[in-house]
Amino acid sequence: MLPILKRLSLVLLLVSQSLLAQTSVWQASNGENTVYLAGTVHMLRAADYPLPAAFDQAYAQADALYFEINIDDMNAVGAQMTLMEQLMYTDGRNIESVLSPEAYDALTTFTADLGVPMMILQNMKPGMLVSTLEILSMQQLGFTPQGVDMYFHQRAKADGKAIAGFETVEQQIDFLAGMGVGEESEFIMMSLEELEKISTDIEVLVGPWRSGNTQQMNELFVESMKNSAPDAYDLLMASRNLDWMPEIEAMFEDADTELVLVGVAHLIGEDGLIQMLENRGYRLNQL
Repeated sequence: MLPILKRLSLVLLLVSQSLLAQTSVWQASNGENTVYLAGTVHMLRAADYPLPAAFDQAYAQADALYFEINIDDMNAVGAQMTLMEQLMYTDGRNIESVLSPEAYDALTTFTADLGVPMMILQNMKPGMLVSTLEILSMQQLGFTPQGVDMYFHQRAKADGKAIAGFETVEQQIDFLAGMGVGEESEFIMMSLEELEKISTDIEVLVGPWRSGNTQQMNELFVESMKNSAPDAYDLLMASRNLDWMPEIEAMFEDADTELVLVGVAHLIGEDGLIQMLENRGYRLNQL
C-alpha cells in the first residue's frame, strides 16, 4: 500500500492536472528556436471571447504571424473579381443542371428552411454554394466572421507585427472551385448532412477546440472527413499540410518567434502539422 503522503501527493497532482486544462495551442522547438502553432475556428460568437489565455501568451511572444492566407489579399478588389469568375457558372449551366433531381430537391428544402432564396444561389459552383450555406447557417446561430484568424489579424496590424499567408488568393479559390467537380450530387448531399448537424452539434464542435481535446477533435474534424470524403480530405487537408511544412521548418532557422494560425483540423491527426513536426524530431508541448 502506498504511504499516505504519497497517495495525497498523487491526488494533488491529478487535481492540478485537471485544473491546468490544455488548449489548441502548441509550442514547437528545435532546442534553439520556437514556433507556436494555434488551431483556429474561422467563425465565433461574442460569448466565445475572451479566447483561452494560451492564445494571448503565444501572440505576445510572436514577432510574426502566419495564416492560411493573408486576409488583406482576399479583400482586394482584384481577388473579389477572380472569386466571382472562378466560383460562378458562366457557361450556361447552373447548380440545378449539374445536380440529380434528388440532390436538387434536398438542396431547395434546406435553403427554404434556412430562409435563403435559391435564386441567389443558382449560379454558384458547389464549393462556393456550400461555403455560403455554412456561413449563413452559422450566422443564424449567432456566429460572426470575427473568428480567431480575423481577431489576431486585426491585432497584428494594429501592433505592427509582420503578417504572411501560406497560400495565395488564387490557390484558395482553386480549392473551392475544385470541390465536388464530377461528383456534384454526392458532394451536395454529403455537405447538407453535415450542415444539418450544425445547430445540434455546435457546442460539441466548439467545446473540444477550447479545451484542446485532440482525440475528440480528430474524430469530429479529421476522421469523419477522411472516411466520408477521402478525396476532399487529401485535397484540402493532407496535401496542404505537406505544402506548408517547408515554410514552417524554415521558421526554426531564424531568431524570430513565429505564430502559425491555421484551422485546428490542420494541426491534429496522423497527417496534421503537430504529428509531422514530431516525426521530424521537433519537441512539441501543448499549452
